[in-house]
Amino acid sequence: MPAETDSAAAEALAGAVWVDLVEPSRADEALAERMLGIEIPTRDELKDIEPSSRLYTDGNAAYMTASLMVKAESDLPFLTDVAFILTPERLLTVRYAEPRSFEIFRTAMRRIPGGCSSPTVMVTRLLETIVDRTAEILEIAVTRADKLSLEVFGDKRHLARRPPRYLEDRVVQVSALHRLIAKTRDSLMSLSRVLTFLHGLPALQSDRDSLELCRTVTRDVQSLSEHANFVAGNITFLLDASLGLINLEQNAIIKIFSIASVVLLPPTLIASIYGMNFEFMPELHVAYAYPLTLVAMVLSAILPFFFFRWKGWL
Repeated sequence: MPAETDSAAAEALAGAVWVDLVEPSRADEALAERMLGIEIPTRDELKDIEPSSRLYTDGNAAYMTASLMVKAESDLPFLTDVAFILTPERLLTVRYAEPRSFEIFRTAMRRIPGGCSSPTVMVTRLLETIVDRTAEILEIAVTRADKLSLEVFGDKRHLARRPPRYLEDRVVQVSALHRLIAKTRDSLMSLSRVLTFLHGLPALQSDRDSLELCRTVTRDVQSLSEHANFVAGNITFLLDASLGLINLEQNAIIKIFSIASVVLLPPTLIASIYGMNFEFMPELHVAYAYPLTLVAMVLSAILPFFFFRWKGWL
């Protein structure tokens, strides 16, 4: 019965400072709206990119939407939109994925000095954990970039015997790493907007500790954004360098075929001349014509080869 459901929900929400809605159904959203007296944004509404749709106030509630990284360690990381609704009584989060930062925050809540007794403390501490997790993702990206750099520009003794499509596989990995950094930068940008909006809320202005923590987290986001730009530049260089090495290897192969063609051209010319079926060819009646012709063909192949070596073309 709806009345019994409302009663159970009201009992569960009594004294709760943080309400976390994970993949709520429309019925769950309607129940939360009745219990909390606020409007819950739908999944489609969270996808809006306009600032007026992601950061706004409605009565006593402040609505903030941030894009957070999910499955950063996998080959297919993606962003999920999470709503943070701050009211005088509690913090409400609405999400349709499981960012690692939420799991970390739930585990570390009991170790926070002074606890999270107010919604402002809860939201600033949660955002702090999200930013720390983003910093960890950047460290993962840097580690992967260093590993790929060693694989691409490794020891010269190992570069001469690369397996087929070695560099092509590295390019795919660099592209995936570039995707991770790009999404991390998008996440940092959305977090910066959320923190700026949060900093100006009256509820935070009246809480000195939360306000100072918000400023600290904002500075962390700015530092991470600069670091992410630096890492993105390194990854772009690594991608360009990998493509350049592929072109060099292809040019080297074409160079070998070109030189082989030039080296074999004089012997082919000699063989073509003496392969003609004319009746009067004086050399055909010379006793040593055949071995002399073979020697001439060998010399005509060897001399261009040493000439190319002398010029430094080989």
